[in-house]
Amino acid sequence: MSIKVLLDTDIGSDIDDAVCLAYLLAQPQCELLGITTVSGEPIERAKIASGQCKVAGQNIPIYPGAESPLIIEQLQPKAPQAAALARWEHETVFAQGEAIEFLRQTIRQHPGEVTLLGIGPLTNIALLFRADPQIPKLLKSLVLMCGVFTDDLPSDWNWSAHHTEWNAKLDPHATEIVYRAASKMRQHRSIGLDVTLKVAMNPQEVRARFSQHKPLHPVMDFAEVWFQHAKQLYFHDPLAAIAIFDEAVCGFERGDVRVELKDEATAGRTHFVLNPDGAHEVALRVDAERCFDEYFKVF
Repeated sequence: MSIKVLLDTDIGSDIDDAVCLAYLLAQPQCELLGITTVSGEPIERAKIASGQCKVAGQNIPIYPGAESPLIIEQLQPKAPQAAALARWEHETVFAQGEAIEFLRQTIRQHPGEVTLLGIGPLTNIALLFRADPQIPKLLKSLVLMCGVFTDDLPSDWNWSAHHTEWNAKLDPHATEIVYRAASKMRQHRSIGLDVTLKVAMNPQEVRARFSQHKPLHPVMDFAEVWFQHAKQLYFHDPLAAIAIFDEAVCGFERGDVRVELKDEATAGRTHFVLNPDGAHEVALRVDAERCFDEYFKVF
């Protein structure tokens, strides 16, 4: 049975968004209803998504969304992986100013059936929830790559410099709006940095494994831009997508999430408390090898 998915993404910054989209396009159980882009240069991000869809032979609706956070200044103004676009066929014209309405109408057309997967800052999703307060109740599930929920981070990870996970930090006010809406939802799941950092590949592994699959060739091209300043490809966003189709890849616990806003330095930081009656489900465990197996088998 297929699962209807809407993807909201800041593809074009960290490479894992492109890795995630490639998986969704190849996953036979995924009925990808549309893609919305968010953060700086949303049109360039839409072009990147379009290039991947064309390689996959799929015509997926793509809508550029919010370019700026709700209140704070933009910390991610550019989509650097757009530098590789010239090598891949892609659409260049997109309907603008329609992303939120597209999400709203699509969810209302399929009440209780749509999983909204958010793998970027939560600006579009917060605007959607504010535009139509009934939407949280109409979703089948909201799945987010967002937040940090434990102190279980790699020993070499500079936690003092990462008070918040990047998606949550880029628009902390949107993050707070979206997490506060959890009580209205059937399912509100988060896959945080403390789990996703356990699923990684180095550049040599990426080149060796991605080169074997044609749909991953543009992703590999975009990844070369990423590897100019990064030593690892973390499967942050792909893990969130895989968790939709494979319940066993992550272990979730129920509880309550609070989002900080008062202190500018830590705005967007997430706090999780176990509570069997809580509205949130947070991933606390991951099977990294299962994640890789599930990812590559769809190709």
